Amino acid sequence: MATKYHILVEKDEDGWFVGTVRELPGCITQGKTEKQVLERMEEAILGYLETRDRAVPPTHFVILEPVKA
Repeated sequence: MATKYHILVEKDEDGWFVGTVRELPGCITQGKTEKQVLERMEEAILGYLETRDRAVPPTHFVILEPVKA
């Protein structure tokens, strides 16, 4: 069964259509028409899922304060 995603398409102040996927933070694309943004959305979702599966675990930084004697 195929996974379904909720795509939000909005028109920005420059007249471009911007598509985002609610379930995939950072998955975004744009197009000059609604049709174009929806066509590009499939590519954006596939690319997102490919890179997510190969993602490097987040790096954690530890800051040590000097000990005062």
